[in-house]
Amino acid sequence: MKRVIDVTCSALILLILSPIVIVTCILIRFKLGAPILFKQERIGYKDQVFIVYKLRTMSDARDENGHLLPDSVRLTRLGKIIRKLSIDEIPQLVNVLKGDMSIVGPRPLLVKYLPYYTERERKRHQVKPGITGLAQIAGRNILEWDERFAIDVEYVENASIWLDMKIMLLTIVKVLRKEDIVDVPSEHLMDFDMERKLKA
Repeated sequence: MKRVIDVTCSALILLILSPIVIVTCILIRFKLGAPILFKQERIGYKDQVFIVYKLRTMSDARDENGHLLPDSVRLTRLGKIIRKLSIDEIPQLVNVLKGDMSIVGPRPLLVKYLPYYTERERKRHQVKPGITGLAQIAGRNILEWDERFAIDVEYVENASIWLDMKIMLLTIVKVLRKEDIVDVPSEHLMDFDMERKLKA
């Protein structure tokens, strides 16, 4: 049932939002050049690695040594608008159609974080990762890692179609109100692997 809802909703949303996506892609190509999509390896269901898709919001500006500048410097004005409206997340509907993700579930995180989860925290990988989730409606990027993972596990242990519907409705409200949005999450929250290394 969940898969049917995922595929149906993803296809409909992509169809409805396609004009917005097309215009945004043209703007990204004009302002930032190619590529239009940002692709990155993430951890998904049962610790499997997959490629997540997002619309690109940052430039590739580098220092004199060829290293990428901080996210806060590379995030463009257009990128800020795209993130504020959550348009950058729309390509993940393709991930849902492919079966890598679900509309609702714990957010997929970086591969390098995998060794640092506790056994309980790894339960978040017992379901497919989602575009939105219980942690996102509880605070999105303003939650600390421990809080986020505790909420993710709570979702896994109580997952149901009705809970998913509630999360989807509350997500729409938050997106329309532009709540709990942080332009550059790394400025608010230390990388998870670094945090765990410091605590070790």
